[in-house]
Amino acid sequence: MRFEKPVPITEIARLISAEIIGEKEGVASGINEIHMVEEGDLVFVDHPKYYKACIESPATYIIINQKTEFPPHKALLLVSEPFEAYLKIVQHYRPFEPSFKQKSDTAIIGENTIIMPGAFVGNHVSIGANCTIYPNVVIMDHCVIGNNVIIQGGTVIGSDAFYYNKKTNRDVHYKKMQSCGRVVIEDFVEIGANCTIDRGVTGDTVIGAGTKMDNLVHIGHDTKIGKNCLFAAQVGVAGATTIEDEVILWGQVGVSKTLIIGKGAEVYAQSGVPFSVEGGKKYFGSPVEDAVVKKKEFIWIKRIPELWDKVMKGTDRK
Repeated sequence: MRFEKPVPITEIARLISAEIIGEKEGVASGINEIHMVEEGDLVFVDHPKYYKACIESPATYIIINQKTEFPPHKALLLVSEPFEAYLKIVQHYRPFEPSFKQKSDTAIIGENTIIMPGAFVGNHVSIGANCTIYPNVVIMDHCVIGNNVIIQGGTVIGSDAFYYNKKTNRDVHYKKMQSCGRVVIEDFVEIGANCTIDRGVTGDTVIGAGTKMDNLVHIGHDTKIGKNCLFAAQVGVAGATTIEDEVILWGQVGVSKTLIIGKGAEVYAQSGVPFSVEGGKKYFGSPVEDAVVKKKEFIWIKRIPELWDKVMKGTDRK
């Protein structure tokens, strides 16, 4: 999440009651997760397993619960509960704004865009020119829609990320990590009916220009989808995944989190993708394999009864 303007780190420290260790005169440009941070950003970490990764990341300011070594140009913000500090920052700089109109007064709608009855457009949404938004579409706060986009009825853009912090004080429970990211849909995208596209936790979920989605597709938080991709019905993509340009996912393909599907890859229907795959190839199965290899495997599986009969007949002769 980008702040509207850079915020002095001393102001952040006061907000979350943190002790600043290191550089105290700087300003923070935003707050982001470890895999998305840039120079000037805040990041939080509450487990020693991830201390090194956070400190060595591009982030300039690290909200942490223990003193540790860090580069001289950075600063630690020492607090007892970094996750709670993150929530306080998000709630302060991007507070929840209820909406009581079908189209928020703060939304910007481009020329010749049609928004049909029953559609909802939230706060600070931007929609470009020549778009068609069908009935019962929901576009939540801060989302950005490009030009010449079509969104079919019942689709939800910008729902919260499915992202929770596991707490184990006495009983195991899950605390919601408040989403403050966006969905950014580029030009000439078409999205089918009853699709769901989650906003980023702190960054953006991006749908690249020219991509087309069938009905009942789900895209998880912080996923980056390239240009001119094609997704058939009931595709599900987990969070923080990168799908490069011109990828085709056929019906009911499931894609796991934080992986990469290379440019021009094609995944056949009902396949499962649990790891990164190269571009320019066809895949099938769960877990996916090269489609040609997988088809040959099926042929041999079908021949098992025939081969078994031959083995048994040979045994009988002996």
